[in-house]
Order: sequence, then C-alpha cells, then structure tokens
Amino acid sequence: MIYYVIQVYININSLWENIVTMPIIAENHLQFILEVGVILFAIVFFAINLLPTSISIITLFALILSVMFALLFGIDTALILIHQQHELVQPFGSIAILSIITAFASLRVMENSGVNVRKLKTMVMGVTVLITVLGGLMHRSFLLLWFVGLFVGFLIISKSFRQKSILTLKRIAMFLGLGVIAFVLLEVLSQLTHMSIFSPLLRISRIGDNSIASIKMVLQNTYLIGHNPESTFWKSAGLGFADGYITLPMSLILMFGLPLPLFFGVLVTKKDQIDYFLPGIMGYTYDFGYLGLVVLIAFIIIVILVGLKLLMLYREKRERNNKTYLGKEVLLIGSLTAFISQSLVGLFISNRSINGIALISFIVLASLVLAHTISIKREQN
Repeated sequence: MIYYVIQVYININSLWENIVTMPIIAENHLQFILEVGVILFAIVFFAINLLPTSISIITLFALILSVMFALLFGIDTALILIHQQHELVQPFGSIAILSIITAFASLRVMENSGVNVRKLKTMVMGVTVLITVLGGLMHRSFLLLWFVGLFVGFLIISKSFRQKSILTLKRIAMFLGLGVIAFVLLEVLSQLTHMSIFSPLLRISRIGDNSIASIKMVLQNTYLIGHNPESTFWKSAGLGFADGYITLPMSLILMFGLPLPLFFGVLVTKKDQIDYFLPGIMGYTYDFGYLGLVVLIAFIIIVILVGLKLLMLYREKRERNNKTYLGKEVLLIGSLTAFISQSLVGLFISNRSINGIALISFIVLASLVLAHTISIKREQN
C-alpha cells in the first residue's frame, strides 16, 4: 500500500514539475493544447468585454453565422457526392448550435419586448431544418449532437425566461419519429447511390467491430498519468503521455513546425479505434491517464456551473428592467448550450466530437462562457 502511495506521489510531482517548467515551445500535445487554450481564452475574454454586444448586434451575428453554416454544410454534402470530403460538419457542429440557440434566445427577448418576429422566426426555423438535413447527411453523430443541443437550448431558454417549454411529450415523440425516418432514408440513399458513407448501419457495425477491443486496450494499458508506451501506435517510440491521440488540428501543428507525433489520417488502426469508436472518457483517459480525465471532467463541471450562475445574474438584471446585458445573456445561452452538448456527446458518445478541430471549438465555447465573469464582476464592483 505504501509503495502505491509513493508511486502516485512521484507521478503527480513529476506532472507538476513538467507544467511549472513548461517551455514556450511545446514538447508534447498537452503543452500545445494548453498554450493555444490560453491564447484563445485571452482573445475571447477581450472580445466579449471590449466589442459591442447589444441585442441587435448579437442577433445579427447569430443569424449570419447560422446561414453561413447552412451553406457550408450544403457545400460539404455536395462535395461528398463527387468523392471530395472536407468534414466541416463534425468539427463545427457545436458552433452551429451556438448560432441557432442564440438566435432563438434573441427572438424570445424581442417577443417579450413586443416586437413582431414572425418572419425572423420562420427564417430561423427554416435554417434549423436545413442544417438538420444537411448535417445529418454528412454525419449521424452530428444529428445526435444537434438534437441534444436543441433540447438543452430550449430547456435553458424556457428556464431563463420563466416560460413554459416548447418541448412537450408529443413534440419529443415527433422528433424521435423523425430520427427513425431519417435513419431509414439514409440507409436507402446509401443503397441507391452505392455510397457507404451515408449508411448508418455501416457505422453501427464498425463501432461493434472495434469498440470491445479498444476498451480492453485502454483499460489494460492506462496509468494514473499516461499509458503504456508499448501499447501505442508508435510502440516503443511512444512517450506514454500526450502521444497525439488527443490533439489540436495537424495543420496547426505543422504551421508552427512542432516535432510532435502525428497520425496523418491512419484509419482502422488503434488511432481509429480511439478516435472514432470510443467515447471521449476513454480517449482522454488513455492519452493523459486517469488523472487527466478527472481534471477534464472537473473543468467541464466548473464551466457549466459558472455559466448557470451567470445566467441567473443576467436574468435578475433583466427582470429589474436593466437591458444592458440582453445581448450578452442570449450569447451566453447559446454558448453554454453548445458547450454542454459538445461535452456530453464528446465524453460519452464520440471522441471525435471533442478532438482535433472540434477541440478548438470546445475551448472557444468554454472561453465564451467564462468571459462573462469579468463584465458581471466589474458591474458588481
């Protein structure tokens, strides 16, 4: 027992020394993630607190962003028909949720102020349907992220404005029915076009073929900090910690010329099993160890709790007829919704939803939530 306690102490002490003595040039993927995260946090914090954030500006921003994503997802779907895949849906799905939920929250604010938003609401609903169809054609996991985002978003909006939720049992059943229909139509489309990428059954079979072996590999080779280097794709060349299973976009690493291990799209290997066929709790645990998973979950919980507390403060100010923070409130609703959705799907469903480019989206959303603490604190002082 004493031996294990000593080993735990040594591992934690070693990790702390690495963080404290971290060089400016990243030596592993975790250092690079932390450095980029600090930069993104600083940029978002300054932007939220220095740029104008009136309700009209935020509404316009949300509408433009949502239309832009509908167009991008449409281009993504069109390109796949000519066998060119750019994967825009997967990494930016959570940002699309941010734009749509922010738009819906803005419409609720304007409705409460007596503004006629019927045409705007029709437009937002149309864009929502368009993103649902186009995103679903590209990725089934996006549909899951999207519906979780809509559910969480409408729930937060109804609680923030003390109104009855639009989510009833009948509407939930309708959404589930539409999901089943979409599943069948995608499989039919796959068979007619002979394009397996549209097939949801193929995705399910791939998960079944790889998930059990992947889980065994993770559980048998993961330590408190890091993993067994011999179990990695790199074998003995692996570091045993932050080996690149969880990473920022490869293009960003190459741009800075960092000598970090990269997989370059190796498929149906250990990388593929962890990246696609395992939930994030497995991927993050394997690359950073059990302690890394605990830190990640603690960070997510803190961001969510802070976001909910800030929403309560914004609601109190609005109900006192203080309209200064209406823009920031609806932006926070969208940001918090997207962060919660991406965290749930990324941690428990698909590691890919919180890795690579999607990891940048995740960091930006966390920054968008926490950045509101400065303006609230400044007002209270």
